[in-house]
Amino acid sequence: MCYSDVGVVYAFSPQSEQYLHQNCSTFPCSRMERWTGRVALVTGASVGIGATVCEALVRSGLKVVGAARGVDQVRALSESLKDAKGSLLPIKCDLTKESDIRNLFNKIKEEFGGVDICINNAGLSNGKKLLEGTVEEMREMTDVNIIALCLCSQLAIKSMKERGVDDGHIINISSISGHAVFPHSSRFYAATKFAVRAITEGLRQEMRELRSHIRISSLSPGMVETQFAFRAFKDEEKAKNLYSFCEPLKPEDISSSILHIISSPAHIEVN
Repeated sequence: MCYSDVGVVYAFSPQSEQYLHQNCSTFPCSRMERWTGRVALVTGASVGIGATVCEALVRSGLKVVGAARGVDQVRALSESLKDAKGSLLPIKCDLTKESDIRNLFNKIKEEFGGVDICINNAGLSNGKKLLEGTVEEMREMTDVNIIALCLCSQLAIKSMKERGVDDGHIINISSISGHAVFPHSSRFYAATKFAVRAITEGLRQEMRELRSHIRISSLSPGMVETQFAFRAFKDEEKAKNLYSFCEPLKPEDISSSILHIISSPAHIEVN
């Protein structure tokens, strides 16, 4: 079974897959210790990949900020993790609004001092063809999938540099749709994910130009079984048919990949 593309394709046996699912909160334990007590921002934290990543990071001892429009779901997750090693702070944020994003980072600065890891997970699609989408729909997708991702990265790196943090990490959740345009998929969504690839590489080059050790990574999953398709199509039957087309990834597979990325030795950059 092939899992998320993070620069290489990982293939796990059923035995190792089971191990990762059972131990995703502490994998790999020794190299995650350097992140204990550090601050991670996860956007799109209310459901699916975002919620699962929040849980994995909290259980690994990080102070996690979960940003989402559906903040009540993040609050419920935070309550369920109150006895975990780390913590989860829910913050309501509409990523289509610049003021909300800037207020998000101001609140993080007030509460924790700043961000050490920024995971740009939020993204949306509508399943429509290029000839069907409205300007409003395309603008919303652009605001969330491209502009918010770029602004969050910009503000996170600014936060790191202000505090002299040189081992921070930006992780952009992209998609295989950012590598190829597939039939029967949302082509405009694919366009936004191609942009994420360009932004990721651009940030990596800019960190190199600044001789910074802040790492830039992207992760390009295939189909992941979440609420994404249900929200995109607004058609339960169509979403179920999509997920039954092949065996999809689980959100835990993505959180395991993220733990692998941030636990890599400081001299290794996964991109």
